[in-house]
Amino acid sequence: MDTATLIKLFGAFFAIMNPFVNLPIFLSMTNGYSVSEQRQLALKIAAFSVLMCLIILVAGKQIIGFFGISIDDFRVAGGLVLASIAWSMLHGNESSSHHGSEAENKAKSSLDSIAFYPMTFPMIVGPGTIATIIIYAGHAKNTLEIGTIGAIISVILLMLYLVFFFSSIIGKVLTETMRVIMTRLMGMILLAIAVEMLVAGLKALL
Repeated sequence: MDTATLIKLFGAFFAIMNPFVNLPIFLSMTNGYSVSEQRQLALKIAAFSVLMCLIILVAGKQIIGFFGISIDDFRVAGGLVLASIAWSMLHGNESSSHHGSEAENKAKSSLDSIAFYPMTFPMIVGPGTIATIIIYAGHAKNTLEIGTIGAIISVILLMLYLVFFFSSIIGKVLTETMRVIMTRLMGMILLAIAVEMLVAGLKALL
C-alpha cells in the first residue's frame, strides 16, 4: 500500500471510531460508576471491539459472498451508510444506526450489559465500521495488506482504550467546543470517503 492509501485508511477508521467523539457518550453511559469500574468497562469494550474487527477482517468477504453480494455492491451500500453517519456528524446529530436509539441507550443496567451493546456495537464497531473493513479488506491484494489494515485498526482501538481508560481525566479537559469542532471535521472527512466509495462502486457496477 502506498502512503496516500495508508493515510486514507487511518482517516476513515479514525473518523468513524473516533475515541474523542465517543468519549462524552462513554462518560454519560458510566455516570455514577467509579473510576475503577470505568476502566474495567474500557478494557471490555476494547476486547470486544478487537474480536469483532478481527472476525470481520478475516471472514467479512466470505460472509457477504454467502448471500451473493459482491464487494462492489457492498461498497455502494457501505458508502450510503457512511454518508448517512457523516451527514449526522456534520449537523451535530447522533445517527441511531451508529450510536443506537435513545430508548436502547437508556436500557442500561450494569457494566457487563453495556460493554458489548451499545458501546461496542453499534457505537464502536457499527454498520459504518463493518462496511469500511469489508470494503478495504475485500480489495486487499495479499496477506500483507490485510495485516496492514489490521494494524491500523489496532492503533485506533488502542487509542480508544487509552482515552476511555483515562476518561475521568480527559473528560475534564475536552470542552464542548473542542468536541463539536472535532465531530464536524471528522464528519466532513468521512463524507468525502463515503462519496469516493459510492463513485468507485457505481463505476464498477455500471
